[in-house]
Amino acid sequence: MKPFTTLRSTAAPLTDKGKLMVNVDTDMIIPKQFLKTTTREGLSEGLFYELKTLPDGSPNPDFVLNKPKYRGAGVLIAGENFGCGSSREHAPWALLDQGITCVIAPGYADIFYNNCGKNGILAISLPIDVCEGLADQTGGGNSVFEIDLERQIVIGPNGEDYKFEIDQGRKQKLLKGMDDIAMTLQRSDTIGQFETVRRLSTPWLEKM
Repeated sequence: MKPFTTLRSTAAPLTDKGKLMVNVDTDMIIPKQFLKTTTREGLSEGLFYELKTLPDGSPNPDFVLNKPKYRGAGVLIAGENFGCGSSREHAPWALLDQGITCVIAPGYADIFYNNCGKNGILAISLPIDVCEGLADQTGGGNSVFEIDLERQIVIGPNGEDYKFEIDQGRKQKLLKGMDDIAMTLQRSDTIGQFETVRRLSTPWLEKM
């Protein structure tokens, strides 16, 4: 996966009637009919399909990601409990295929949050009032946000910065662009030495 260091991008607010959407589940993020593929490419077609598509299959002009201003957004701002529901890893895959590499919300479902980290998406938790304030800043003339993972800050278009917390192990994986397997393979020499000693000290295990 690609390293995440800093990101400068517009942000798309996922709202309903002017309020950040809460309890957005993984079926809303990527409906079940799009889960037949085992590859990650093309999943943006199904991202928020029921929100971005009208009953006749045409694009919903009112959906935020269909609006020209937000089509290239790399940041998504949402409400509490984002990514709840099933554990489908296709949800972060679909976000990535859309070009979204950072999500800002007050809180996440645990499995979705972990899946984001394993796939290179920085999921930031900030208080609801801060998230709402950031969402309000997305509609101005200057709507570029800066996300600095090393310093753990979000800088809004108004110039104010907001500190966020993140597990340091997760942070290092994102900065290096490494998943759990890649981080483990960094110690391949040590693993190889252990296996050599094990084979010599317990040779009977090789016959099992």
